Amino acid sequence: MRIDIITVHPDLLTGPFSHSILKRAQERKLAEVVVHDLRPWGLGKHQQVDDYQYGGGAGMVMMIEPIYNLVQHLKAQRKYDEVIYMTPDGERFDQHTANKLSLKENLIILCGHYKGVDQRVRDMLVTMELSIGDFVISGGELAAAVVADAVIRLIPGVLNDETSALTDTFQDGLLAPPVFTRPPEFMGHRVPEVLLSGHQAKIEQWRLEQSLQRTRERRPDLYQKFIETDHANEKH
Repeated sequence: MRIDIITVHPDLLTGPFSHSILKRAQERKLAEVVVHDLRPWGLGKHQQVDDYQYGGGAGMVMMIEPIYNLVQHLKAQRKYDEVIYMTPDGERFDQHTANKLSLKENLIILCGHYKGVDQRVRDMLVTMELSIGDFVISGGELAAAVVADAVIRLIPGVLNDETSALTDTFQDGLLAPPVFTRPPEFMGHRVPEVLLSGHQAKIEQWRLEQSLQRTRERRPDLYQKFIETDHANEKH
């Protein structure tokens, strides 16, 4: 997979892709992340990438021409499955979307900034708009890093144990159960005996019960959706 990220602040994306799982994925040639500075594609001697919005109002708007020219430059080199725009009013990014994107080959992620991009960028170039939550941050860079991380870790071979991703929170519609490691007892707090029993069937049953309880208590919306889906599957 190749992910091209377009931004006016490329330095913000240096850290997330230089460590841990994302770094190893690139070293193993399983994923490639290329960050593109939009500024060299700006207009005039000042390389302008933003301007005042028509109709007045506070905040600058990212211009269409620099973005269009850079996107077309990238598309001339390869075919892209999606051009994603990170924006607070986009579709809520979730595990299901991450799973779908992990099956793609080439992605462009456009990071919004200021008051966002000229609407014509969204109309002419963007194929998917994503949000990481109902809040506003200074730009789309951190959100783009979140999406890239969630997607890349699902690519086969990225994680040392591929089953790890399959048991993540949200993969089956539930929150993950509690996890424990050594020592078996610490200051009077013991690891549940079932996890030490070696009885795999009982362990899996305990984990399911814990997932259901945790989801019901912390995310009743997810729990209700899981129950409804489960009942629908039983009918079929």
